[in-house]
Amino acid sequence: MSNRSLNLDDRLYAYLQNVSLREPAVLAALRAETAALPMAVMQISPEQGQFMALLLKLTGARRCLEIGTFTGYSALVCALALPADGRLVALDISEEWTAIARRYWAEAGVADRIDLRLGVAGQTLRQLIAEGLGGSFDFIFIDADKAGYDDYLEQGHKLLRAGGLMVLDNVLWSGKVADPSVHDTDTDALRALNQKLHIDPRFDLSMLPVGDGLTLARKRA
Repeated sequence: MSNRSLNLDDRLYAYLQNVSLREPAVLAALRAETAALPMAVMQISPEQGQFMALLLKLTGARRCLEIGTFTGYSALVCALALPADGRLVALDISEEWTAIARRYWAEAGVADRIDLRLGVAGQTLRQLIAEGLGGSFDFIFIDADKAGYDDYLEQGHKLLRAGGLMVLDNVLWSGKVADPSVHDTDTDALRALNQKLHIDPRFDLSMLPVGDGLTLARKRA
């Protein structure tokens, strides 16, 4: 019994993965290829991916939206967890990184479930709303530029159905959000977002120390 979350040293983290992780080979291969890239730290951890897949299945999600795709690990996690008629709209700005994603989506046989849209995320979100997709998404995952999170939250709220779940990554930001001496654009943006969500009556809320911090926000009716 513990009255606070455990810190994971390398041995305990390895144990957690050994007794919990059920990572398909295609996801493991994508994670390995991404690990060799200069921006590898942008990829979510496999246990976070597995947690997100469980959330999708628990909520019965069929229509999902991802803001920030990188090399496609989280998108592939979601696509594999969706039913055959499920769909994911994935937003990113990089043709280079998402070219890797497309290879693995095709290999996994789920490319037809993923609608990749390249461009500035804020503009694409407004386009989705203009297409009449407001209130139609069951699940939204936000893992993109931190300065844009507030806008993604607001546009995401319009796109999410009542009772739908929004998941925001990197909300603890390696502990920088708790250090009052740290002031940069990303840290200040995340700090302000966390404070805003804490009192936001539109959502049921839980922040978890998973990965770099994960906030679950359920849209109220």
